[in-house]
Amino acid sequence: MPFTSFSQKKDLFVISVIGEDQVGIVSEVTRLLFKQGLNIVDIEQTVIHSQFTMVLLIQPLKPHFQLTRLQSRLKQLAKKRLMSITITPLHDFKGLRLAEEKRPYVLTLLGPDRSGVVAAFSSTLAEHHCNIVRIKMIARGEFFAMEMWIDLREANFTLLRHDLITVAKKIGMDIIAQPEYVFKKRKKVIVFDMDSTIVDGEIIDEMAKIAGVEKRVATITEKGMRGEIDFSESLRARVSLLKGLEIKNLESISKTVKLTQGSEELVASLKEMGFKVALISGGFSFFTDVLKKRLGFDYAFGNDLEIKEGRVTGRIKGKIIDARRKAEALDEICRKEGITRDEVVAVGDGSNDRIMVANAGLGIAFNAKEILKKVADGAITKDHIKGVLYCLGITDRDLIQSKME
Repeated sequence: MPFTSFSQKKDLFVISVIGEDQVGIVSEVTRLLFKQGLNIVDIEQTVIHSQFTMVLLIQPLKPHFQLTRLQSRLKQLAKKRLMSITITPLHDFKGLRLAEEKRPYVLTLLGPDRSGVVAAFSSTLAEHHCNIVRIKMIARGEFFAMEMWIDLREANFTLLRHDLITVAKKIGMDIIAQPEYVFKKRKKVIVFDMDSTIVDGEIIDEMAKIAGVEKRVATITEKGMRGEIDFSESLRARVSLLKGLEIKNLESISKTVKLTQGSEELVASLKEMGFKVALISGGFSFFTDVLKKRLGFDYAFGNDLEIKEGRVTGRIKGKIIDARRKAEALDEICRKEGITRDEVVAVGDGSNDRIMVANAGLGIAFNAKEILKKVADGAITKDHIKGVLYCLGITDRDLIQSKME
């Protein structure tokens, strides 16, 4: 039934149902309401350790609604089910904030399992006058992951985010914050950078070692990662120093490249659960193609090294994959898959990833430079790459189930 605003309605009621979880309780309550000529405007129901809680916002479909009759029917049902069922006019219900007034966000907390995590974050939220709507444990054991569903209310998100990150650093946790509507939007594609994300380190540095120009290349790489020099300029300068490398050197590196701990398992889990995965790198297609085959990426983008007579010429063929081109590659994948940016997760570590990460529905800075953290929805440190799964709302139970199917 259409309505303009909850706050403009005088005939709304809140029904609370609390008690031991039982099969059929939702069906029985909602059928009773339907028979009494009531429309369910909003509903939320949870079960925690066999404790059932349901809150419904209802509205009469016809005039001359008889509240006493409904109260009597609910009282009979409560007695039958040995539960507590109450009905309260909305204007008297102090515990409900209207949906159009809420600013819902989902926080995902990741890290080692330790005491005091909830207390630390909830204290910061209280200081900013944010309300915790729900807390859900999604992983516990060798890795701890938890969701906090919060209502920002009147909080300044920028200041809140700063304080939450400060707390996270203090207790050794990672935190990702997403608007609830983005979190609920099902993600279909996960995009990764290659160097220092899927791969542990920079492949070009390994190439530089063989070429005897390691320090010179590393200095340029670091400046580029911090955004101090243009990526295209940085890449051309580094590649020019690699002139003369033999293709057999590249093949040797590709066979021994070290992956970030947990990245291979992460990609495999994402594939098992039906996600498309992509590699969009400012590195070289020689290596992205190898990883595509090895790990099963659906898409792979990289810069094309010019090789003549079995040796690197020191030049790059075609357009360089810089920050803007990475974002274009993400859009290209979206078009091919028939999805929107909101359905994409982008994970990267440096300045070259900033537009891609900012444009994605969920942008994650992985063990990243500050320039990327500023535009990302949250940051994950090197030991927590598996946390990408938990940011999607995937639980350990989901992972176990997917492996059994």
